[in-house]
Order: sequence, then C-alpha cells, then structure tokens
Amino acid sequence: MSEQLILEAVPLNALDRCDRCGAQAYVRALLLSGGELLFCGHHGKEYAEKIRPIAAKIQDETSKLVESPAVN
Repeated sequence: MSEQLILEAVPLNALDRCDRCGAQAYVRALLLSGGELLFCGHHGKEYAEKIRPIAAKIQDETSKLVESPAVN
C-alpha cells in the first residue's frame, strides 16, 4: 500500500500527538525522506512554510477545530 493511500485512509485521532508540544495533532506531514511529523493546529500553522518544501504530502484536519452550531 502506498504512503499516500495510508494517509488518505487513516484520519488523525486523539492518540496522534503534536511532535512539538504533545497536544492533539491535526496536521500530518509525510516527508520526502519517508518520515512523518505531527502537529497541533497552532504548530502546524507556525511551521507550514518550513514544512512545505520538504513534505511529499500534508494532511490538514484543522477544519475539525471549527465549532459546529449546537442542535436544540
């Protein structure tokens, strides 16, 4: 199975933690070198410009952080 298929098939969850601060990860960067980095929304945004040139794929799930309206 290719790494791209793995990324698309496996959403980030509460067990995935930011490599910088340990908070829940919402961004996964699959590196050209074959490794991966996980970031919370804050650090994903902070390091985005530096990560893009060395990443083969970036999985950004920060849209999960937007509150949805309460259902009454």
